[in-house]
Amino acid sequence: MTFQIGDKVVYPNQGVGTIENISTRSFGSAFERFYLLRLGYNSMTVLVPFSNVANIGLRRVTKDREISRVLSYLANGWCAVHPDWKVRFRENTEKMQSGSLLQAAEVFKGLLQLHVDKPLSFREKKMLDRARHMLLSEISMARSVPEIHAAGMLQRALGKAGLTLPAAS
Repeated sequence: MTFQIGDKVVYPNQGVGTIENISTRSFGSAFERFYLLRLGYNSMTVLVPFSNVANIGLRRVTKDREISRVLSYLANGWCAVHPDWKVRFRENTEKMQSGSLLQAAEVFKGLLQLHVDKPLSFREKKMLDRARHMLLSEISMARSVPEIHAAGMLQRALGKAGLTLPAAS
């Protein structure tokens, strides 16, 4: 998959960013091309080698149809959450690193459900925040609305499942 300068892309586990530059660097006699990606969340920049784009899971922002699917998933019922926090954390980490918005929504919903019953650990709170950010930033980009409107969409969907959108911590 190739991107152009200015393209909005999703960097797994970090959220939406913008391709700011495409450059070539030499390593001895070998040359490698890189995307310079600026993440919207914290303005951090990341160099992504062309050869590693697929391994990292860098992808275009999700289409509106997938956003509808994610919101529908969040609105309908409860999901199974593993009771052992070590297993749950490992599974959730893998889902977040997959780059799939639906899997980020699974992590988000599962942690929200768990939070209803008991306080989350520090690490799970951080993961919940990251999943929240990923959902909000991608819904905002895909639907071309400010994040505050994306938060409203997320809250309406969660409300149907008896959950509430937490504030970012």
